[in-house]
Order: sequence, then structure tokens, then C-alpha cells
Amino acid sequence: MPSATVEDYIKHIYLASEKQRGSEVPMGQIAEALGVVPGTATTMMKALSDAGLVRYAPRVGVELTDPGNRLALHVLRRHRLIEQFLVEVVGLDWSEVHEEAEQLEHVVSDLLLDRIDALLGHPTEDPHGDPIPSATGEFDRGRLESLVECPLDSEVIVARISDQDTEFLNYISRSGLNPGVSLVVEQRSLSAESVGLRLVDGGSSGVTLSLGLGAAAKILVRV
Repeated sequence: MPSATVEDYIKHIYLASEKQRGSEVPMGQIAEALGVVPGTATTMMKALSDAGLVRYAPRVGVELTDPGNRLALHVLRRHRLIEQFLVEVVGLDWSEVHEEAEQLEHVVSDLLLDRIDALLGHPTEDPHGDPIPSATGEFDRGRLESLVECPLDSEVIVARISDQDTEFLNYISRSGLNPGVSLVVEQRSLSAESVGLRLVDGGSSGVTLSLGLGAAAKILVRV
């Protein structure tokens, strides 16, 4: 079984590659995500390359091989099922579970994970709206757009929060922008770097919010 360190590297390479849609991930980006110096990340990339998990090109970046991709999806499956379990069964708030899952994802056995999956009714999304891969690594990506891209004056549904930072998730939760909430983007100003929206869901209906473009880009919606 790969070490927790190996799994962390593989997972972050996958997530970074997903954001930039498949190109090689620069070494500096990997080092920053893992909180290590570039030299340490480079040494690990060489080891992962020898293990057949990545293709590493000096001064270019790194990409996952097929075995590396399968491992990344398996780690993400563990992480996201654990998050869903912590919300549905343990009762933690959805904005609190990421750090807990970061620790637990490396110690949960496949047997226990399958039992958790069955107990939860085989969910396809975690509390943040991220897709949960199946045991065979399959999942429905769907077609999502950020609040920076989606149509103006049309009702959309928050489907995914792409930033797992606890402070950001707490801000999203306080603002009422949890996955499943409906809203309308009423204005978008690139010069002012702001997005104005109105909630149209339940007790929060009519509440207006203004977000910076950076925050708006991390909130993905289903049109």
C-alpha cells in the first residue's frame, strides 16, 4: 500500500491537473500545494516516476500515468466518502470535514470504505458537491460553470465549491451559498472585479450578495 506521503502527492497532482484541464503540472505548484521546497518535490517526482505513477519532465512539469490516475481516484473516493460520512452520520458541519478527512483517508481500509459507501446509499457527490468516484474509478463530471461564467439573470443551482480551505468554506456557509442553493447572478463587473447575486432559495430568498471574482470563480453552478 502506498504511503500517506505518496498518496498526498498523487492526489494533489490530479487535482491541479483537473483545474488546468490536463496539461503538465509545474513543480512549483506541487511544492506549494504540499508545503515543501521545490527540491523536495522534485526528489519525490523522480521516485514516483521510477514507480510508474507519473511522467516527469525537468523544467516542464509532471503528469499522472494510468496507474497514478487510478491511485488518485481511489484516494479521492476515500476522502469524499469520509466527508459525506462525517456530515450524514457523525453530524459535523460540511465546512468542517475536509481537514478530518485529510487524516482519515490514509487509514480507512477498502472493506470499511465499501461498508461506508453502502451505508450512505452509494452517494455520487460529497458535501462540497465534488463527485465521488465509484470503486472502479468512474464518476459523472457533469457540466458546471463558475459564477464568473454562468448566464446573467438566470436561476442556477450551486453544485460545487472548488476550494477546500476551511476559512473559505466557513465564509461560504455563512453567506448561505451551500451546494443545492438556487441563485441568480444579477451583475458582473470585470473592471470592479465583482459579481452581484441574489439568493432565491427558501428562507434566504431575496438576500443579495457581492463577491470578488476570485471567490466567484470557486463556486460552480449547474445551469
